[in-house]
Amino acid sequence: MPLNLDSLRKAIDSFERAVHAVKATPCIPGFDEDVLNTVKAGVIQNFEFTYELCWKFIKRWLQSNYGPSFAEGVHRRELFRLAAENGLLDDVEAWMDYHQARNMTSHTYDQEVADEVLETAKTFLPEARALLEAIERRND
Repeated sequence: MPLNLDSLRKAIDSFERAVHAVKATPCIPGFDEDVLNTVKAGVIQNFEFTYELCWKFIKRWLQSNYGPSFAEGVHRRELFRLAAENGLLDDVEAWMDYHQARNMTSHTYDQEVADEVLETAKTFLPEARALLEAIERRND
């Protein structure tokens, strides 16, 4: 049975809008640093949510195609390796970097950490889109 990808699609769309907003905010007349920081926090929150959905959909796809217990109990690196072997991802190490950035989001009260996560989040957007497209192509 094909996976329902609506929630993943909506999360990626929301994430994309947030990334575009953070790029546009400095161009808004009269914007201030508080507004920019609020928009950045929104991008980080969208990144967290979208990343979580992505790895859960990877797991669901693997379980749907190889059996319910196929991806149970595997560590994140192994999950990403299995996804790469099945043509869902290209770069396991990049996904491990996204995982690390996601873990750092609990420390976003530190502006330096928040800025680092924000930059990683921006590079994640095309990877999340590529994952969605790969699952769509192979969603039997």
